This record gives sequence, C-alpha cells and structure tokens, in this order.
Amino acid sequence: MSNVERNPERIRNIALVGQAGVGKTRLVDALLAAAGVEVPADSRKGAPPGESPAAAQHSISTTPLGLAWGETWINLIDTPGYADFQGAALSILPAVETVAVVIDAERGLDAMARRMLAWAEERGLCRLIIVNRIDAAASRLPTLLEALREQVGPECLALNLPAQGATRVVDCFSTPEGEADFASVAEAHERLVDQVVELDDDLMALYLEQGEALEPGQLHDPFEAALRQGHLVPVCFVSAATGAGVEALLEIFARLMPNPLEGNPPPFLRQLPDGGEQAVAARADPQAHVLAHVVRIEHDPYLGKLALFRVHQGSVGRDTRLFAGEARKPFRIGTLLRFEGRRPREVARCGPGELCALSKVEEATLDDVLHDSHDEDHIRLRPVALPAPVFGLAIQATRHGDEQRLFEALAKLVEEDPGLEVAQDGVTQETVLRGLGELHLRTTLEQLAQRFKVEVDTSTPSIAYRETIAATAEGQYRHKKQSGGAGQFGEVVLRVEPLPRGAGVEFTDTIRGGAIPASLLPAVEKGVRQGLAGGALAGYPLQDLRVTVLDGKTHPVDSKEIAFVIAGRKAFLEAVRQASPLVLEPLTELSVEAPGRAMGDLTADLTASRGRILDTQTLGDLVSLQALVPLAEVLDYPHRLNALTGGAGTYGLRFSHYEPAPESVQKRLIGAYRPRDAEG
Repeated sequence: MSNVERNPERIRNIALVGQAGVGKTRLVDALLAAAGVEVPADSRKGAPPGESPAAAQHSISTTPLGLAWGETWINLIDTPGYADFQGAALSILPAVETVAVVIDAERGLDAMARRMLAWAEERGLCRLIIVNRIDAAASRLPTLLEALREQVGPECLALNLPAQGATRVVDCFSTPEGEADFASVAEAHERLVDQVVELDDDLMALYLEQGEALEPGQLHDPFEAALRQGHLVPVCFVSAATGAGVEALLEIFARLMPNPLEGNPPPFLRQLPDGGEQAVAARADPQAHVLAHVVRIEHDPYLGKLALFRVHQGSVGRDTRLFAGEARKPFRIGTLLRFEGRRPREVARCGPGELCALSKVEEATLDDVLHDSHDEDHIRLRPVALPAPVFGLAIQATRHGDEQRLFEALAKLVEEDPGLEVAQDGVTQETVLRGLGELHLRTTLEQLAQRFKVEVDTSTPSIAYRETIAATAEGQYRHKKQSGGAGQFGEVVLRVEPLPRGAGVEFTDTIRGGAIPASLLPAVEKGVRQGLAGGALAGYPLQDLRVTVLDGKTHPVDSKEIAFVIAGRKAFLEAVRQASPLVLEPLTELSVEAPGRAMGDLTADLTASRGRILDTQTLGDLVSLQALVPLAEVLDYPHRLNALTGGAGTYGLRFSHYEPAPESVQKRLIGAYRPRDAEG
C-alpha cells in the first residue's frame, strides 16, 4: 500500500462528515477492508488514549486514515458527528478538497448534514452526499432522492442508483448500463451530462447541436469544474453493513473527486504593513518554499505532542527547519508520520497535497502556517468560522496541590479541541471551562479524570454574558500618587463609541503634539484592556466598541507606565458608565427533528423559553424546526426534549449572536455584581 506514488495528481483528500449514528465509522471500516487494509475487531475510531465513557460510544476527535485504490492514494478524515464536537470537525476542513456528507437512508438529510453542506459551500469545497444503510430503507430511497433535490437544489444528482433490491449499485455516469430499483439509469445519466456541460460552451454545442455521445474523458474536466463551482452535488448509495456500493464509492473517490490540483485553491492571506490583506496562491510545487497548515493537535503518551498538517506547497522532510506562524526561531523536524490504514508510519518526506504529522513538536499550534522562510512570516490561512463555546462550568481541583496539574491538563485539552475555552473569571476569580454543550463538558471532565488523573469539583454552569455600550461618551482620569521618593502621574482623556454587533473592539488614538508620548500609549491600551476584561456594569467582558485616546498629560519625572495603565483603565470605565452600558446575552440557533405529533408541544416549550421560531419543515413523519433561543433557556433542553418526544427527538445547537438581555435579566446580573477595589 505504501508503494503508491503520491504526487498531487494521484492524491484525494476527503473528509467524512455527518450526524452521529449515520454509520460513518462502519463505512470507513468497509472502505478499508475493500482496499485490502486489515481492520481490527475493535476498530471504533479513537479518542485520545484513556478516553472517556462518553467517547466510548461516539468519537470526540477527528481520525485521519489512508488507503490505496488502484494508482490513487486516498486520505480520509473521519469526523465526530455530535454537534458538541463540531469544532474538531470544522477545523479539519482546510485539509481537504472534498467534503463527503454521510446521511442515513431512513432519516434523510438531518440538521447536521445541512449545516455541513452549508459550511463546505461557504469554504469553496467540493461536496458529495453518501446515502448509507440503503439495505435497511430500500422502499424510502426514491422519496429520499427527490427530497434531497428539494432541500439542496437541482444540482443534487445521483451518480449511481441501488439495484437488485439494494444489494448492489449501478453507475449512472461513466458506464450507464443496467437496471436500477427505481428511476431510469439512462435518464440519470442524461441529467448528469446536462448539468456538467452547462459550464463548457464548446462541449455544450457538441452535445446539443451534433447530438454526439460524450466519452467519460471528455466529461472529466467539466465535472471537476461543476464540483468546484457548486454546480453539482453528486449523490451515491452504499451499505456499509452489506458492502453494497462500497467498491463503487472507492471508484468515485479515485476517478471523480478532485485532486489537490483540481480543487479550489486554499485561501492563504498575507498580512500587509498597512493592516490590509493580500491573497497568496499556494503552488503544488515540491521545489517551492514550504507552506503547510496545522489542522489538529493531539497529545499522545508515547509520541508526545502530535501536529497533523496538510502540505500545500513545497516538501517537508526529516531535518527540515520550519517556522510556526510568526515565530522567529525555527524548529527542526524529527519524526515525520503518514497514515496508512489507521496507523501512523514514519516516512522520510511529504510533498504537496499530502496529509502528515509531526511528533514531539512543541512549537506548532492549531491553525499555524508552517513555512521554511521568513518571507512567509505573515501568511495565514483564512480561518474557519467555528461555533463559540458558550456552555460553562466553574471548576477547581478536588485535591489540594493539583492546581498546577489541572491547568497543564486543561491547556492540552484546549490545544486539541478548538471548541473548548478556559478563562479566569474576573469577578469571581473562578476557572471557567466553556464548551459547545453538556456532552462536550462532561466528556472533558472525564478526560481530566482518566487521561490526566485530575479530579475536579464543578459548580452551576455559567453563561457567557457580555457587556457593551449604546451611546458615545468621554472619560477623563488623572492618576497622581506621591508618598515620598518617586511619584506617579498620568492623565488620560478618551472617548468610547458603540460598534455594530459582532465587530469586537477597536483601539486607536488621535494624540497630537506628544500630549502622551508614543512610548506610553501601550500602557494606556493595557489599562483599557483591563477595563474591557473586567466589565463596568455586571462584571462581564465588554465588546463591540471603539476606544479613542484624545488627550492627556505627563509629568517630566513622575510619568511612568503604571500611572498610565491606571489612568487608562479608570478613564475608560468612567466613559463606559456614561455611555448607556447594557448586558448582552448569547443566543443559540437550535435545530430540532422530532415526530410530527410533538410539534405543538415543542413550539409551546420554545415560546415559553423566549425562543423565536425561524422555520419549520415536514420531512415525512418527522418535523424539522429551527429557532433562536437564549442560551440561559436551553441548558436543560436535552431533558425537556426527551420528555416532550418520548426520547425520539434529536437536536443541534450552536452559538448565533449576542443581543441585549431583557431588563429583568440585566437587573438581576447588575444586582449580583460586586466590583473589586478599583486599585485591584
């Protein structure tokens, strides 16, 4: 298997995504077995060693695999299916050209599948829909295919169709022969050809005017163009349990999915000195400077810190010296790994298009661009928009003396999982662990206990409220301290003004004439940042505002950095208190699928929870519902959903945006706030 030549034309990089329970991992096992790779009896894809009981049923991390099919090397990435672990699934997308969305033949296109199709489209990735378990729902397949066309669009067309009672599949594109269980193979072929030739005027003329049959070789380039432009979303059928369509799926991967030269180019950006950005085109040239991108970090007890990365340009070999991001100091590659089957194997070199891993590398972090020249210091890949971790728990080590081990373990878990966040609460001084849901946090706590042997106590989940302002105001503060010897003096005048929701924080100055020397402006900004972190109204971080330093005064002897840190913070807080401050609460986008009989109860429950229904759809016997609901109202939603649907409902939850909290909520939060001493 390792003898397959891995030049870019022969590589396929494909991520398998989809809702938990649709059979992705069993499908991977079937693909590996069909390719002649030994599959262990217990082949469930892995969470890290010492994984948690929650992970024993469903994976919590991405798993890279490799297999050869003919002369093609296929890199597959198996991803978690639960919404709680979608951060890991999404962060891997920059490593592939194709996103293969796996759905269950009986359940159809679920909420997770729809989100993954949308994310892949936004990222410019080619999309493929794999309908699994066709043997268990053969009678539903005709309706399912039509439903996919209605829900995804007319570009959703069958590449193959089930035949002989869903025990095999027939090709509808390259060799459209035979009879299918439903629909016409010839008509399916004609639809595919009509769709792909629309993007090639010469081929369209040949096809329409002369009526000539087109060979598969003539259709290859327009097929790839249709995939790149989202003009075609192919559908293929398979049963991982019986093997029906498994080899056909490998053929589709090898013959029709894009190689690294055919997919849309990765969106690299160079940061310019004026703050702007310039697009950078990576070239699949093994002799060029290295451009590689880190898509996953794992801490292995034997291999140390592992960095999984995709090579986009140049070649990486043993003893290559690389820089991580804007780091000035290079590191040298020791062990270089490539995945064959499920196992990492040491190799001497990786070239363009390959997916590889480095072991025992402390310098690299998730999303770093690895490069071998300072000319690429300011190049980054356009980041994937990840869901915000808004579910929180305050945690502390159970055993006295375990505090340092807890922080070290949390740092490793956050490195591995982009959906996790750890912060120190500026009000309570508690360590707050945030994630994407109840299962996410529970799994993290189990990993702390089993992988890192750290037991923790937890308290009620905290909500990631934020503060902002609704008006423009100015603040001024003079810090003057004299207690014998050298004194402290600093005066700052600044203005705060609101920005659109989601804009973040901007810091600027209009100082003229050296009222505050340039060397002291960073101290003013540091003070402002302290004020931003600690809040002014209810102790929550401030966002969506601009801070402009207008003026100030200095003393020839007593003006020191600490004086302007204090003056900057207090001037900022004074301005905020006059700028109509308010508390923002996080809203979540809730997707629910449940039996139709539960529709009335579900909508009533969400309305009572301050939810806003955005959309409802009927999917056969099921209903699909989307709503915006405050995070504070959905902390116990899994239990409510089970009660309302008798355990037959599923849901997905992701952060949407922040909105001003109701007056009653604001009053409660402000009343509970006990600010620390201003000098603290």
